[in-house]
Order: sequence, then structure tokens, then C-alpha cells
Amino acid sequence: MTQDSGAAQHPIPPAVQEAYGPGDLSSTALFGGGYTNFGYWHGIDLGRPLTEQDRISSQRALYRHVLGALAPTDGLRALEVGCGLGAGCAVALEEYGFAHVTGMDIHPQQLERAGQANAGLLARTPARLRFARGAAEKMPFGEGSFDRLYSVEAAQHFRDLGAFAREAARVVRPGGRVVVASFFIPDTDETRAGRLAELLDTFASGLDVAHTIPLLTSSLEQAGLTSIRATSIGSSVWPGWDRWLSGMWAPGTWPRNFLRAYHEGTLDYFTVTAERPTA
Repeated sequence: MTQDSGAAQHPIPPAVQEAYGPGDLSSTALFGGGYTNFGYWHGIDLGRPLTEQDRISSQRALYRHVLGALAPTDGLRALEVGCGLGAGCAVALEEYGFAHVTGMDIHPQQLERAGQANAGLLARTPARLRFARGAAEKMPFGEGSFDRLYSVEAAQHFRDLGAFAREAARVVRPGGRVVVASFFIPDTDETRAGRLAELLDTFASGLDVAHTIPLLTSSLEQAGLTSIRATSIGSSVWPGWDRWLSGMWAPGTWPRNFLRAYHEGTLDYFTVTAERPTA
């Protein structure tokens, strides 16, 4: 089932509206299997021609990396913020034993696609999966509604990390855990944002926001979360992503600049974990 809410009527940035609406980024050859992320390529041989199955495996592996950081998960209730087509929600249910998973996304067209893509799972386990419309900065759920909250490659679209952190801390119960995986500027160097706009069209267009990892971790701390840890996983993301892009984009074209930005120290990929204290 799909739930809508008045709280979900948060403005969708124009670039996000286009990319995940008419543009349907998830249907492009860059992605596959219903996932929309750069992939976690650890263990995949990058020295041979990559297949579509390698690509799908990398995207699923990123979800497994994040979901594994939420353990224990059996019998718990989880929220995915920025669920896209819901492929990650299916992994969470089928492989990690959650009692219930809610996939939330700001884009109504993505939620329609998620319902279609997961029609069989919804029919088989109607009490364990739902999709809801809502913004990361204003979630349509009560306090302490979830045991676990995770977000995979969506935080680069959030316009207000402080609001997201406060909402995450609110909807997760005391003792609950939050995991965010996405790409961020690794430090507070004020020149980094301009450089990203020079290198990468997604930052220049406003699809992605040049957030810093210190801003995210400090926002989580200010929201009352503890045990905050940011871990770089760039070495398992960027070389594989660029290797996959090399079959579609020539050297020097803008998508290949993700790896360049990583090598420059301008951009990296992180897994960030945090907990809501029990008292």
C-alpha cells in the first residue's frame, strides 16, 4: 500500500522533480535492477569487462553494507528515507528479517513505480511493507515509530541536513539506530563546493547539494544522537563506478569526474552511523 500525507507536500527541487519524474533516472543504462546508486564494488574484479549483473550486484551490495550496519534487525521496524523504487526495501525484508519496512520518498512518481515494482511482495506480505510520501526534512510519522532508519544515496538531495537530523532523531525510538550512506565533501574547505560545480553537472544543476560530512555529523549530534561515526568507503565505490561509466562515457566527460573529485580530495563516499540514546 502507498500512504500519502499532508506533511508530504514539501516542495520538490526542480532538478529532483525532473530526474526522478519525467527523466526517470532509474531507467537509464547507468543503473539497473531497480536500484539507483553508484554501487559498492568490493570483491568485484574491475580488471575484466563488467556485466550488467556486476552492476546490479554492486548496487545490492551497497544496501547490504548499510543494512548490515543496522544489526540486529530481526523482528524490528525500519524506515528507508529516499526509497526510490523500493528495491532496497525488498532486500531489507527478504534478507534481514525486519518485521516491517516503510519506504518513504518525496517524489510521487517514484512511489508509483515502487508500488508496481514490488507488487508481488506487497501481495505476499501486505502487513510488512508500505510506501509513504514524505520529505526527509518533514516526515509524516509519529515520534519513536521505528527501531531503525537508513538512507542510501539520497542525502545529497536533501536541502536541510539539520532538519533531516532532527526528524531522524524524532522518528527513531530510544535505543534505535540511524545509518546514512552517500557522497559528501570530506572537510570544511569552502572552495570545495565551487570546484564540484565545475567538475560535475549534477552539482551545477542543483540535483546534488555540496554538503560536508562535518555538517552531517554535527547536525546529528545537535539533534541529540550519539555514537556518531563517519567512515569513508570511497575506495569501494569510486573506482568501480568509474570503471562502469567507462563503457558509456569517454575520458574527460563530466560523469568521469566523480573519480577525479575523489582523487583531488574534493568528494568522498561515507557511511555514517548514529544512535538515539535511551535516556
